[in-house]
Order: sequence, then structure tokens, then C-alpha cells
Amino acid sequence: MTQSMNDTFNVSDYLNTPEDVKAYLQAALDENDPAFFIDALGVVARSSGMKALSEKTGLGYQSLYKSFGEGKHPRFETVFKVIEAMGLRFKLAS
Repeated sequence: MTQSMNDTFNVSDYLNTPEDVKAYLQAALDENDPAFFIDALGVVARSSGMKALSEKTGLGYQSLYKSFGEGKHPRFETVFKVIEAMGLRFKLAS
């Protein structure tokens, strides 16, 4: 895929498989920046479809959009439910 000077990079264009999503979120976690991770999770949530995530999590569609808006700080419970709905799990490592 060739991008022209007028095209902007959109990471969601490259999240085509569950493995892509997992790798992207892991890279975001590896940055050790909570705001960066939340932003990345919001990108993934929007690219995978908020309506589907709403149904899987039991959280309201509008609530999810607001939770992952720019500068927002969603509750851990919301983050956890979204991660779980994507078929992923948190794992601690040392």
C-alpha cells in the first residue's frame, strides 16, 4: 500500500487480524504509559465496532464511545470488560 503526502496514517487500517490487535495492544502496554494504552484500546474498540463491543460487554454504546474519547480515563472495570470482549486477557509478568 502506497500512501501519498496527503494521506494520514491510521493504525486501524492495519488491524486486520486478532494477532494484529494483540500485537498492537501489547506494544502499547510495553510503552508503560497508561494514557497511550487507553488511546490504543480506543482505536481498537472503534475499529472492531463499538456496537458489537457494546453487546459483548453489556455496556452502553454511547458510554463506550465516551469512555474512550480523547483525554478520557475509563474505569478499570470498563477496560477489563472491553479486553475480555476482544477475546484477550490481562497477564502479569516480571
